[in-house]
Amino acid sequence: MTLTPGRILQYALLLIATLFFLLPVYLVVVTALKEPSAITLQSTWQLPQRWYWESFSEAWRAFLPKLQNSFLLTITATILSALLGSINGYVLSKWKFPGANIIFPLMLFGMFIPYQAVLIPLFQFVREIGLGGSLWGLILVHVVYGLPITTLIFRNYYAEIPDELIEASRIDGAGFFGIYSKVVFPLSVPGFVVVIIWQFTQIWNEFLFAVTLVSSPANQPITVALAQLAGGEAVKWNLPMAGALLAALPTLLVYIFLGRYFIRGLLAGSVKG
Repeated sequence: MTLTPGRILQYALLLIATLFFLLPVYLVVVTALKEPSAITLQSTWQLPQRWYWESFSEAWRAFLPKLQNSFLLTITATILSALLGSINGYVLSKWKFPGANIIFPLMLFGMFIPYQAVLIPLFQFVREIGLGGSLWGLILVHVVYGLPITTLIFRNYYAEIPDELIEASRIDGAGFFGIYSKVVFPLSVPGFVVVIIWQFTQIWNEFLFAVTLVSSPANQPITVALAQLAGGEAVKWNLPMAGALLAALPTLLVYIFLGRYFIRGLLAGSVKG
């Protein structure tokens, strides 16, 4: 590959942009490794003179009671929203029925409703059905709020499955769930990878619903614990920075192991739909 002046300029701009976006990461890491007394405005960008690992152990102790809640919330809501979105996408792409062209846009409309606009009625609804303040109420909210995007992804993905394959299965005597379980579901791995990465990240990092709908401290997820690390008037900045790194690890690992499938699966249904 020949390095032309234009290509050199392109790489230089990409390198500058990369360094610019990595600056916050650098600041979080160096602050987390500093002693509280060493964190000053003048030493913000300086490397720590002594690496202070106690920040991570203290943040881990604060996170540990909430960690199980976050995993239960994220895994359960991700699986349920992925499965329901898959069935919705299957119905809307392969089973034509009156009103389908109206139902689908109405479902997508849910993607554009701000959380703040429905927070009060949502809080009242969850309380009325007996799930107020519980982790299961929060799981229900994330499943419902995840349905528009999961339905969109699966509908576009299933649109690429030939209709002849579905018709052949019907002729062979397969019904609705028979076609889904034996034909559609086995072909859905790329779509599920995209949905799982998307939903896992969104649910794990979500804070507004968690702090509003879950009143019991014993049921709160890790994002609420992270906010509490920075509570008070005198903030030990090493703690929230170390906590932010620990809280980001699960989503980071998901992207490391599944990230290469994300764009591939996301573009799988971009031709038709």
